[in-house]
Amino acid sequence: MSQVVTASDAHTHNPGHMTRPKSRQGSSLRVLHVLNRLATGGTENVVLRLIGGLNEEIFEHRLAAVRGMDPAFGGLTLPGGELLLDGKEDSGFEFLILRLARVMRAYRPHIVHSRNWGAIEAIPAARLARVPVVIHSEHGYDLDMLTGLPGRRRIFRRASYAMADAVFAVTRELRDFHARQAWISPERIRVIYNGVDTQRFRPRPEERISLRRRFGLPEERFIVGTVGRTVAIKDHPTLLRAVESMVLKGIDAHALLVGSGPELERNQQLAKDSPALAGRVTFVGCCDEVPDILNTLDVFALTSISEGMSNTLLEAMATRLPVITTNVGGNPEVVVDGDSGWLFQPRDSEALGSRLMSLAFDENQRQQLSLAARQRVVERFSLARMLNDYSSLYLELAARRGIKIQDHQAS
Repeated sequence: MSQVVTASDAHTHNPGHMTRPKSRQGSSLRVLHVLNRLATGGTENVVLRLIGGLNEEIFEHRLAAVRGMDPAFGGLTLPGGELLLDGKEDSGFEFLILRLARVMRAYRPHIVHSRNWGAIEAIPAARLARVPVVIHSEHGYDLDMLTGLPGRRRIFRRASYAMADAVFAVTRELRDFHARQAWISPERIRVIYNGVDTQRFRPRPEERISLRRRFGLPEERFIVGTVGRTVAIKDHPTLLRAVESMVLKGIDAHALLVGSGPELERNQQLAKDSPALAGRVTFVGCCDEVPDILNTLDVFALTSISEGMSNTLLEAMATRLPVITTNVGGNPEVVVDGDSGWLFQPRDSEALGSRLMSLAFDENQRQQLSLAARQRVVERFSLARMLNDYSSLYLELAARRGIKIQDHQAS
């Protein structure tokens, strides 16, 4: 079970009583991952895959959630490390830097890696705590970012980026956006793509019928699904409207939505208000059986208004599903339009419905798109490639600071 040192504890906690690294001094690289909040999402999943996937003889991990965590994570067991900071949602800006610095002085990480705006205070905190290596990465968008960042954020990002040893984004598009917002050259921001476990997410056509029965889904119906938080930026109503248009045109279609969030009740009400969608929408909520659910689908659709790099899109492609997604953010860097999937403009439910209709009538086309989708993920976006990229970055920056570890081979 993970050990938690709360934000309030960090003010008075004796560092000598804090959990110490299990390995010998100098035997491994201690990495402290800093997140705004530990919740269900793509960024958090990437961090957990890193903690569980990097060579444990070389890397030792801890995690700080500066503004707390969702109740669902209360019993979380972190692979390879403890949760060193479980803060509060209303943590103040200046006080948060001091709390983080105290935690860092106690744990003594070699590397601090913060992610997104909500954890960017970890950069000055790490410098106060004299952490050797400081890394920051940008993983996606919030709805209020789409019109540009406020001046205060832009100034603080520019200053924080300058303090970091490395800054990277998970797509080229996201790199270019943050370079513009921070008034710096894109060349100063690296790109490391997300990766997916292509063994965990793989096609299992022989189990399709049994899995549909298990989840109470019609065995012969054309099922369009999506996975993601039910927040405004994901724009689930566009998917519901597209499926509704298919039904009105006589297609035996069904929508399946996996995820929860503040827009869930609104989406459920939209489905209830449509006579055409009666009995044709399934809301799964939060679920840890996503690999099984993906194998029940005919098509995966992602309707985001904006997107960093969608892990669920990669998972669907790895499952050998034909995918249709909005032409925004990192999506066109993942999907080759007309080859490994289709792109459409945000909020265009008619275009999405038209593409879905085409796939519903053409099994050969579904097969071609799905095969190309799986191949692209295996070749370009595998978990092994992502782990290698992170490992190389950590080791490169540690070596630059003269940090020596035991002579192990990274995995």
